[in-house]
Amino acid sequence: MKESFVMRFDERDIEVVETLKSLGVPRKVSNMIAFLASGTEATSREIERGSDLRQPEVSIALRTLRKNNWIEEKMCRSDGTGRPMKVYRLKTPIEEILQHYEQQKMNEANQALQSIQRLKSLFSEAESI
Repeated sequence: MKESFVMRFDERDIEVVETLKSLGVPRKVSNMIAFLASGTEATSREIERGSDLRQPEVSIALRTLRKNNWIEEKMCRSDGTGRPMKVYRLKTPIEEILQHYEQQKMNEANQALQSIQRLKSLFSEAESI
């Protein structure tokens, strides 16, 4: 039997996941970003084992990362005669990914402030009538 090394989440990774989740990032995507943020390449199987996600959850998270064009995938021959596997890594620097979520939250905050300002003007118009 061959020996393999699988990265696992440590306390820092768990805190990264929890912080991303607090920003509204889905758990699956948070786990995937935290796992791949170290800059390593990984197969979906390694991502499953290392990030505490099931295979369908890995596929869903990969779909989100692909949609945002944050992930790179390449085919890699397996050691044996099996079919080639895909290997994934973040192609977008983590700073840019965080900037995306920062901008998203800023937009949400601005929209909320605009709504509050609109409500204030509506109530002040009603009082002047």
